[in-house]
Amino acid sequence: MKPYSGGIRHDYKNASPATPAARGRRWSWFAVGLALPVLTVSLLLVSEPNLSKIPNSVDIPSGATMQQFPLPMPKVREAVREITDLSADRSFGLRPVGAYTSVIDLLVKPGDSLEILFRRNKLSLSDLAAMVSLDEAGQHLRLLRPGNEIQIAHRGERVISLVRELNEIDLLTITKTDSRFEATIIARDVSIRTVGAHGVIRSSLFEAGVEAGISDVVTMNMAGIFQWDIDFIQDVRGGDEFTVIHEELWRDGIKLRNGAIVATEFINRGKSFRAARYQDASGRSDYYTPQGRSVRKAFIRAPVDFTRISSRFNPNRRHPVLNTIRAHRGVDYAAPSGTPIKAAGDGKLIFRGVDGGYGNAVIIQHGGNITTLYGHMSRFARARVGSRVAQSDIIGYVGQSGLATGPHLHYEYRVGGVHRNPSTVTLPAADPVAPEYQGDFQSATAKLWKQLDLYQLTHLASAAAN
Repeated sequence: MKPYSGGIRHDYKNASPATPAARGRRWSWFAVGLALPVLTVSLLLVSEPNLSKIPNSVDIPSGATMQQFPLPMPKVREAVREITDLSADRSFGLRPVGAYTSVIDLLVKPGDSLEILFRRNKLSLSDLAAMVSLDEAGQHLRLLRPGNEIQIAHRGERVISLVRELNEIDLLTITKTDSRFEATIIARDVSIRTVGAHGVIRSSLFEAGVEAGISDVVTMNMAGIFQWDIDFIQDVRGGDEFTVIHEELWRDGIKLRNGAIVATEFINRGKSFRAARYQDASGRSDYYTPQGRSVRKAFIRAPVDFTRISSRFNPNRRHPVLNTIRAHRGVDYAAPSGTPIKAAGDGKLIFRGVDGGYGNAVIIQHGGNITTLYGHMSRFARARVGSRVAQSDIIGYVGQSGLATGPHLHYEYRVGGVHRNPSTVTLPAADPVAPEYQGDFQSATAKLWKQLDLYQLTHLASAAAN
């Protein structure tokens, strides 16, 4: 222990009589002792105006909007932070839970359950059981997926609050009251912004999309809208143009993701294709031309994402395996084994099994006495004979069963039992805007066509200036 060297001794019984110098030192210490409290009181008085600025509580005032009190999910992974001043912590937007409360930010990994996470972090399982029993929260706590984030405030093993982001809008909050837990689902403000872009294809569609400032997803969605009229594998040329007007979802000044395309135009070899999204009073939503015709057809041209056409419709083709002249009454789409095969249109599955040289095959009966056949599958999807399928439903996967030299889909299109060339046959259109909604459609989409015109005029003016 450090030896005492102060000016005042505590073993007063052995103290010698005070000298004048000692008495002087005593008065000096007395003056210092008196001055310190006076100085402290003075400082407090000087600081008094600032005390009113310190909030007594972080309770959200009545009438406050979620925009004023955003509730962002944390980005920290498995981190623990000690909170000693909750007046500055608004991660939850909840009332104060007391000093020295820890907050754990959890990231759900494959195989995790909330019980596993609680055990791993030494949290009360009885608190977990109480929260899971809540009607508003139980289903959201039992079903977890890898990547989900959960934030828990606790004091020791006892849970004070829990927050889980359910989706882009809804946030589940559970807080401990005096004797029980209470759950609330908060709807956060999400704003939708409309943005547009114009691009010119020089080397590829996706590179043009990047140059125009749109994501690959938006580019693919645009191609999906026009897939019935344009073959984006073979028909697109350098100099083709496109315009896309789409939505963006924002929350608390942060972009969440891209939304739906509201209007788009693609000029392919000088021919313009336009579409705008419209939802009628019955709730049906689709993309339509300026005349109100659906851009969709009752069938899609290619029911698989393929790398190339390996064999076209040809009544006089020499068979690659049998080496004889044998009509090829369909189109072969080369694709890797396991590539999903989609139903070309709505219909009823009437055959699923092995069909001679077709190998594993599926046949679908559509309206208008039309049937489609899909051959050489590696395996089937869940749809059974007699079940209804919708356009683009997965019915099987690419393979090379039957008489095939490599993995591909053999696709046939028949009308009244007569084979037609799937690449050139005129496809029936989907239903147009219903007559009773035509007026509303024209009114709702008029501004969208004008916006597409404006992008096109701006591009022409820019090209002329250069």
